[in-house]
Amino acid sequence: MVINAMVKAYLESRLRRIQTAADRAPEIQQQVWTELLTQGKDTVFGNHHRFERIRSYEDFNLRVPIRSYEELFPYIQRTMRGEKDVLWPGTVRWFAKSSGTTNDRSKFIPVTKESLEECHYKGGRDVLSIYTKHYPDHQLFEGKSLVLTGSVHQDEATQAQTGDVSAVLIENMPFWMHFFRTPAREIAFLPNWEEKLSKLVEATIHEDVTFLSGVPSWMLSVLQKALEITGHKDIRSVWPNLQLFIHGAVRFDPYRPHYKRIIPHEDMHYLETYNASEGFFGIQDLKEPGEMLLMTDYGVFYEFIPTNELHLEKPKAIPLEEVELGVNYAMVISTSGGLWRYMIGDTLKFSSTAPFRFHITGRTKHFINAFGEELMVDNAEMALAEACKQTRAVINEYTAAPLFFEQDGTGCHEWIIEFSQAPENPKSFAQIFDNRLKALNSDYEAKRKADLTLKFPRIYMAPEGTFYTWMKQRGKTGGQNKVPRLSNDRQYIDSISTLCPWEPISI
Repeated sequence: MVINAMVKAYLESRLRRIQTAADRAPEIQQQVWTELLTQGKDTVFGNHHRFERIRSYEDFNLRVPIRSYEELFPYIQRTMRGEKDVLWPGTVRWFAKSSGTTNDRSKFIPVTKESLEECHYKGGRDVLSIYTKHYPDHQLFEGKSLVLTGSVHQDEATQAQTGDVSAVLIENMPFWMHFFRTPAREIAFLPNWEEKLSKLVEATIHEDVTFLSGVPSWMLSVLQKALEITGHKDIRSVWPNLQLFIHGAVRFDPYRPHYKRIIPHEDMHYLETYNASEGFFGIQDLKEPGEMLLMTDYGVFYEFIPTNELHLEKPKAIPLEEVELGVNYAMVISTSGGLWRYMIGDTLKFSSTAPFRFHITGRTKHFINAFGEELMVDNAEMALAEACKQTRAVINEYTAAPLFFEQDGTGCHEWIIEFSQAPENPKSFAQIFDNRLKALNSDYEAKRKADLTLKFPRIYMAPEGTFYTWMKQRGKTGGQNKVPRLSNDRQYIDSISTLCPWEPISI
């Protein structure tokens, strides 16, 4: 009780700073931008781009081009080899290994001391501060956290220390914080997911776990394994004091029915975060899910590009104070980790500008626009949710891609959907899904009109376990790995299709 009270008192003191940053976001962002340029002006990157001559945002826009990971990699590679003062002052020891869905090649994101303390760790503290505000009677700190992590290792070519961002955070946290988490590092960092899963559950089922943190799909595997080993039906029978799941990386709505089934308690709470390898950017600050508060005082300067301009040779980015509600933006960041005008690859829409709240809509490379339909992940998931609701279905995973018909130049979307509970009427599911997409996306509706350009979607019902098998084949189980939802080419869907010859739902 004493520890819980002390930690809560500390976290409550942070709430005032969170509110200040939310109320004065443009001013705070200007301060962050100035500090980043000051810190970076004597680096190799700062000298290349003449940071000392930048006096305004317009100068910054002109002198520093927006970059993808591939374009920034020559600087990152020099940093990994131990060179000092390349992207950020000093030597960088740690790199977050990102195995995202857009590229099979791993990305290595520099993690500096400043980005650890003023971004990642601050974000973790603020999540718990916000939870304390909503639920002041909680007893989180009387027990332990169970955080899913990847592994850490030394890169052979450069000798740099690398790992999933969650593992990097745990490896660098103060020693005393390990008393509040489980399992031990030798289990948490196991690289083989199946070995880790069994050992992790065996090591934690007798602990007093009060909150969880991780990617929903992989955490669900942990909970199901805990039920399997113990023979219980309800996770509260394993961990009676469990009360919070901090989740991120993928949209939670498709997984909500699974969690509700195995944790059927009204006092189980869920908080969404936007915590990536590149930084910690957003926290659900309201009790109701659906949007997150942009965290503006984390040593991250934000810019935004309307997604309908991404095809331009030089798309124009705008600062935070110029964003508009309802516009789909690609996010660009400059950070205390040494990322300068870096296109992170995520897209979002703002639902409020006082304060700045948003929801993630997808990825710049995760969409389908083969026929001019501009289908984004948020459209797909809202339509799937409605089809599930009306046909009592529950989805595990899905992916989709375009299919072109050679005979007349038309095509359709192919969907592979793995259900844990199949729709009562598959035909109705497909029709509801298609109609809901039309209602949500006018471009999709226009292309579907009279089947002239885009025909009715082909939907395949995959056997349970299909996506896990596919991810395992690709060496992408556990940690921050995610199933690619939408793709504008057939790379992923053709690979998954080899696992089983399905017949589409007939209409």
